[in-house]
Amino acid sequence: MEKQNSKYRWVVFVSVLLTYLLMASQRTAPGLITDQLMNDFNITATTIGLITGVQFFVYTSLQIPMGILADRFGPNFFLIFGAVLAGVGTVLYSIGTHESVLFLSRIFTGIGDATIWVNMMLILGQWFYKKEFVRLVGFAGMTGSLGFLLATVPFSAWIGLLGWRGAFFSLGLLVSICGILLYVVLIKQAKKAFPQITPVVTEPVQREKTAGIVKRVFSSRQAWALFLCHFGVVGGYVGFISSWAVPYGMDLYEMSRSQASQLIMVGLVGAIIGAPFMSWVASMYESIKKPYIAVQTIVFASWFTFLLFQGYPSLIGVIVLFFLIGFGYGASALTFAAVRQSFPMKESGIVSGFANTGGFLSAVLLPIFLGAILDYVQASSLNLQNGYFYGFIIPVIFSSVGLIGIMLYKEGSVTETMST
Repeated sequence: MEKQNSKYRWVVFVSVLLTYLLMASQRTAPGLITDQLMNDFNITATTIGLITGVQFFVYTSLQIPMGILADRFGPNFFLIFGAVLAGVGTVLYSIGTHESVLFLSRIFTGIGDATIWVNMMLILGQWFYKKEFVRLVGFAGMTGSLGFLLATVPFSAWIGLLGWRGAFFSLGLLVSICGILLYVVLIKQAKKAFPQITPVVTEPVQREKTAGIVKRVFSSRQAWALFLCHFGVVGGYVGFISSWAVPYGMDLYEMSRSQASQLIMVGLVGAIIGAPFMSWVASMYESIKKPYIAVQTIVFASWFTFLLFQGYPSLIGVIVLFFLIGFGYGASALTFAAVRQSFPMKESGIVSGFANTGGFLSAVLLPIFLGAILDYVQASSLNLQNGYFYGFIIPVIFSSVGLIGIMLYKEGSVTETMST
């Protein structure tokens, strides 16, 4: 029996997504204890920023190398290794006694985290047919958003029960156990269920050099189109809603910190709905480009609306806009459905890594640019509303890049590519 026809593929699906759920939660969970870390370790906000930022820097910088390695050596080992390393990093974080230990632990976690998405896409691509993959990639995207949600109220309550060290130790232990589970599911049991017969080699197999594959991918209009698609959607959500939504609500709408944090929840709800819904739409209409054009247009229009209202729409308007931006972020999983549709499996890893780099590059750049604008406005004695108004120009530009990307994306014969 082939992998794609077996019931065992659902065991693989659940195991991989459970790991992703927990690994996604530990990306943002440290933000819950910022004040405690500053008090316990006597460190500044700048140091906290460096400790937090290093994980995302490592994650972004490793996406393309991880794609190359996964294409060359297969995704199973790297996903297992990454889960264990991320777990070890989180455990180390929980027992650290100096800021240098916290910094090192987030590097470990960032390396581990960098393995999850690209390898997960490759593993699901191996176990499911293309048409199934288009639907399931949405559930994978939703799982990441559920992980972020897990790192809000539920994990905060867990911290209240065990203290921050106990809570992070238990989270790291669970992630490491997931790595062991993946070894059992992806390697040990899979070999028993699907024993491979070693073919008789009559002549040496000539494998294309990695440099040749990289050169071809980097010169591919299709790969760059997907890079731009992801750049346009991810940065606005991760870079603004996950970083600046709370200060924005407090500064302009005089919300308490708790009330402003609910704006993040609105974006998360949008992301949780957007991922599976738009994947279902793409599968139903057997088209990725048309639904993705709608998504990119919605995201661009949402950010542009902030400019129309001088950075200060009504509170109900803000809630609706944050939901739509979150919806678009969730639907960005279509990027990887497009990768699966457009490129052969031997190149899917590097193209997925390349596209994912685009998304998180914008997530790194947007807070930097926006922060610089806010600092300049405050130094110029202008009010914060003006600062946010000018700041919203950045996500408008970024989302317009996403629109350009989806227009450049060329969808082939969908019936032909999805039928296998």
